[in-house]
Amino acid sequence: MARHIPRKRFGQHFLVDQSVIKQIILASHLKQTDHVIEIGPGLGALTHPLLAELNHLTIIELDRNLIDYWQQQTQYKDKLSIIDSDVLAVNFKEFPQGYRLFGNLPYNISTPLLFHLNDGATQWQDAHFMLQKEVVDRLTALPNCRDYGRLTVMMSYRYNLEHLFDVPPEAFDPPPKVMSAMVRLMPKPPEQLTAHNEKHFEKLVMTAFSQRRKMLRSTLKGWVSDHQWRELGMDSQRRAETLSLEEFINMSNYLCDTD
Repeated sequence: MARHIPRKRFGQHFLVDQSVIKQIILASHLKQTDHVIEIGPGLGALTHPLLAELNHLTIIELDRNLIDYWQQQTQYKDKLSIIDSDVLAVNFKEFPQGYRLFGNLPYNISTPLLFHLNDGATQWQDAHFMLQKEVVDRLTALPNCRDYGRLTVMMSYRYNLEHLFDVPPEAFDPPPKVMSAMVRLMPKPPEQLTAHNEKHFEKLVMTAFSQRRKMLRSTLKGWVSDHQWRELGMDSQRRAETLSLEEFINMSNYLCDTD
């Protein structure tokens, strides 16, 4: 295959630093029998090491040139499955229980993809993703921090999240203009997902953060009455960024149960 030119429309920045790749493999504690799905394998900086560790690997790729490349890797014909698709169109609930996810995710679709994966989160064991560091900072932020927002609350509701390590731009070809970071996502067991109505909870969080500089009594006007604020024992002059995950869950459950 002629040298692949990274495509901007696919957000392609290929990982090339071998020390970073080793860190990812070590951090994941792979077993040979693990069912692993890699999103966006590119030219295989991580794919080849994964194949060396595993009995079988599934990859999801959209770029036709890269699909052709992987189809030509006949040495892997018995241990590599290729899904030719936009990852946002893949139904992750259709894979067998307990699979693991890996990916150097295209930064232009990383947030929509994280939300897309929520539907199948009960199916997979964990995910190791390379993301823009700014996104990882948002995922792992604490209340009262600038990075704390809707993404933080919704992802921390469904996952235990761990910021593993940062990765500089020069670890990629071409180098992105931002720092990157590895994050581990581990779906919480069903008994820890305590929102009585998850759709209501999601909409409440989205509304609360829709104008994050305003007080909750303004952003949630029509959602929570003065009487309900008192019943909740919550100051309506607080802003969304000051509420913990548990406070959002309690508010949503109270509103659902008193409807």
